Amino acid sequence: MDLFLWRHALAEDLGPGGDDLARRLTPEGELQAQRVAAWLGRYLPTGTRILCSPARRCEQTVRPLGRPFEFAEELAPGASPQQVLAVVGWPRARQPVLVVGHQPVLGECVARLLHVKGSECSVRKGAVWWLRTSERDGQQRTIVMAVQSPDTV
Repeated sequence: MDLFLWRHALAEDLGPGGDDLARRLTPEGELQAQRVAAWLGRYLPTGTRILCSPARRCEQTVRPLGRPFEFAEELAPGASPQQVLAVVGWPRARQPVLVVGHQPVLGECVARLLHVKGSECSVRKGAVWWLRTSERDGQQRTIVMAVQSPDTV
């Protein structure tokens, strides 16, 4: 199974009394989303299931990809790694999955899948991690296929 974990691009700060789910991308964040979407467009397999947090900044991040996506409440801020991995069907899903979500849960998923000590890996704003599971000698393992930052694409 291929799993793509894409953290939303740079968003405006949350003001006093503001609604976290309503935060929008900054102009720089919009450019980050466009750059990473162009990279993903070259590598994302046809038929990839795309799941997006209900947060506005995540929707704005995924839109430049130009592919159908669905919102998943399980990806909202505060989600657990267990919720994320369950909604994507890791590791047995029959199709690749792209998740557009938040830190720290995306980093927690990366750490869990790669057996990294500590609770999370750092996933930069706008960055995407491409992970693949495979089985070898009866052992499941996770391989990092690519990590792309909006600054490097």
